[in-house]
Amino acid sequence: MTAAPLSAPAAPRPRGAWLKSPALLLVPAVLFLAAIYVMPLIDLARVSVAADPWWSHIARVFSVPLYWESLLRTMKIALTVACLCALFGYPTALLIQRSRGSVQAMIATAVILPYFIAILIRTYAWMVLLGRNGPINKTAIWLGIYDEPLALLFNRGSVLMGMTAVLMPLMVLSIYSSLSRLDQNLIRAALASGAGPLAVFWRVLLPLTLPGIGAGFLLVFVSALGFFITPTLLGGPGDQMFAMHITQQADSITGEGFLQALAVVLLVITLIVVGVAGRLMGFEFIWGGGKLTEVAETPAPSKRAAAGPTRRSAAMVVADAAGWPILRLLGRLPASTGTWAVRILGGFVLCTLILPILVVIVISFSKASYLTFPPPGWSLQWYQKFFSDSNWMAAFWNSLGIAALSSVMAVALGATAAVGIVRSEIRYKSAVMLLLVSPMIVPPVVLGLSLYSLFLHLNLVGTYFGLAAAHAIGGIPIVIVIVAASLQAVDRQLEQSAAVHGASVLTVFRTVTLPAIAPGLAAAVFFAFLHSFDELVLSLFLSSPRMKTLPLMLWADINYQLNPVLAVVSTLEVVLVVGGIFLARPVFGRSRAAH
Repeated sequence: MTAAPLSAPAAPRPRGAWLKSPALLLVPAVLFLAAIYVMPLIDLARVSVAADPWWSHIARVFSVPLYWESLLRTMKIALTVACLCALFGYPTALLIQRSRGSVQAMIATAVILPYFIAILIRTYAWMVLLGRNGPINKTAIWLGIYDEPLALLFNRGSVLMGMTAVLMPLMVLSIYSSLSRLDQNLIRAALASGAGPLAVFWRVLLPLTLPGIGAGFLLVFVSALGFFITPTLLGGPGDQMFAMHITQQADSITGEGFLQALAVVLLVITLIVVGVAGRLMGFEFIWGGGKLTEVAETPAPSKRAAAGPTRRSAAMVVADAAGWPILRLLGRLPASTGTWAVRILGGFVLCTLILPILVVIVISFSKASYLTFPPPGWSLQWYQKFFSDSNWMAAFWNSLGIAALSSVMAVALGATAAVGIVRSEIRYKSAVMLLLVSPMIVPPVVLGLSLYSLFLHLNLVGTYFGLAAAHAIGGIPIVIVIVAASLQAVDRQLEQSAAVHGASVLTVFRTVTLPAIAPGLAAAVFFAFLHSFDELVLSLFLSSPRMKTLPLMLWADINYQLNPVLAVVSTLEVVLVVGGIFLARPVFGRSRAAH
């Protein structure tokens, strides 16, 4: 019997080597989100089924016509808004992609700028625009279209228009991302082969940008499911969405369990939609990035290459079956028709995004004591009233302090997590990333309700730290997405060269990595601050009568009175966003020059 040769023992890892692993940088953010985000949601689900029988509260949601009809109405409105955004967002993205130089920059800014302005302010702008004394009614009467002002507010049309305008930037940016990655040689080759512009669009452009359309559609649909502010302000009694019932039940005295069941139903529907979408197209559509590299990932050999030519995709089949008859009909139109259609539809979208904000800015200088456009005269009286009102100023300083604290927390946790997710070699990076950015898809009313119970036990309701921590839950994903994108653009060879020459890990990060990601880090700080400064829904659940934030004051006044002071607050918000983006321009310029 011969003894088997002994294999050489593996070289022991240096003691404490695991302490240098970048994966440890994920721990603070994961622990924070687990304690203040995941556990409250689990407790919310536990309370919703803490009945005898356990499913009684859930069954009541689906058996009561009020809630069942509201749920169907919510999904119908969300689907309609997503379709409208896709219909008008595609030509707008094409308009950006086909423009050049300063024109392209101006169009892109007109789309991006409204996205960073609070939903409450953009909805208020539509209230001004569609009001009885608003510019739409006055212009129509001046043109002789009708004689008396129409009731353009508080109906389904105003809800769809307001929600579409609010969510349109998501769709445009998603489609434009696909268009910018498209190989333009494919379009040139199709045109050179004799295909007309419409055929090129239908057979080349549209199929190749379907992933961008799908990602934008899903982001808009999921966001619309949890909408609460815009339907409340622009809709009527027949336009109540499901999230509105959660806030109404939270304000009334109800038995524990049913309120949580309402929130769980909305959360489960949202997760099912996201889960199906992630299964079909990957969960990367949530954070707008590509697949993260996994450790020990080896590409499987392609069987299709050996099998021969690939089969036609579903998009090609649809294009052949339905597209060619339409193309033959439209092919009789001049070639410039498509160009002008893009310009007209894209211009219409830009007007709907920018015009309401401009109208609000003009009204803030009005001399009138009520909302009317154009103003009968000019005055700074409403600015004076805002800055001299102790309640408004207290709310402003509260928002400023909470946003500053929240942004510090979000950047500290998010930036370290971004370094950990990009620089570590752990398995299932995409799953970890999904956990870190998942607060972006959870409806705010669900998150606010789940946090209320936890914060009540910890005596954090109505405190600076409590609100800042709650706002940081949504700020962390923003920071992670921005900083991770900046880190992925850093040349790893520079870091390795510095390490080879004896620099410590901290020295490499301070002298090489940090300067390279400084532009992204500055942008992350600004957007985390802005997210907290604008946050309304979580503040509705977690604030107290003694501590109001600026969005809460604005929300209360919009619901009870409409006067130009609200336009002043909206104007200051726009100035804050524009100023922040303007100050960040040199930083972004250095980033582009470095890369």
